[in-house]
Amino acid sequence: MDLLQLQGKNIVVMGVANERSIAWGIAQQLFEVGANVIFTYRKERSKGKIEKMLEKLDRQNVAIVECDVNSDESIATAFQQIGEQFQVIHGIVHSVAFAHAEDLKNRFVETTRDGYAFAQDTSAYSLIAVSKAAKPFMTEGGSIVTMSYLGAERVLDGYNVMGVAKAALEASMRYLAADLGAENIRVNAISAGAIRTLAAKGVPSFNQILHKIEETAPLKRNTNQAEVADMTMVMLSHLSRGVTGETIYIDCGYNIMG
Repeated sequence: MDLLQLQGKNIVVMGVANERSIAWGIAQQLFEVGANVIFTYRKERSKGKIEKMLEKLDRQNVAIVECDVNSDESIATAFQQIGEQFQVIHGIVHSVAFAHAEDLKNRFVETTRDGYAFAQDTSAYSLIAVSKAAKPFMTEGGSIVTMSYLGAERVLDGYNVMGVAKAALEASMRYLAADLGAENIRVNAISAGAIRTLAAKGVPSFNQILHKIEETAPLKRNTNQAEVADMTMVMLSHLSRGVTGETIYIDCGYNIMG
């Protein structure tokens, strides 16, 4: 019995940087359940990396569409292209976030105006812009899943402006869930634990965070790409049809500890 009911569904995956990316782990799981995966990328080098990873999986004719989330025109063009090719979008994985390195390394009080605005635009507003562009093609309802982190809720050393952006992302997720629910479009967030991704390298205290989680989390370990991908499958699928506006923690229980 196919409990997920994702076979043949058209799912847009945004934010694959390399093989360690959470988005890439999700994409591999989507392939396994028979979904049609549409990748978006910002720069040509990212497109090249996706193509090489797909070659390793022996996946041909997979759609890869340019989409700069800092540009409304680029987003609109990307989703128009996706809509014309696939007609219906059933799900979106929004795994996009970025902040300038100096705004992570410096004291938070030294955050620049431009750096603050850029982190918000890329990491939080992009979810709103993408949802708006995708909505006309989500004619059968669907699920939008974004990726957050505990820094949205707590102060974590070195996370700084990104923590504020993730807080805005989670609030945006809830307002989108309320707004789009009447059209049977669900919007949720996955708050993944610490995983060695490209983005994690920008957090100065990342190794300390990993050790702290191993010591403190109820399961006494860190989570991984596969566990986050598994839960994302559930949130994209028929199994979570009654869930929207929620932040789901995949962090071995670390978030419940004082």
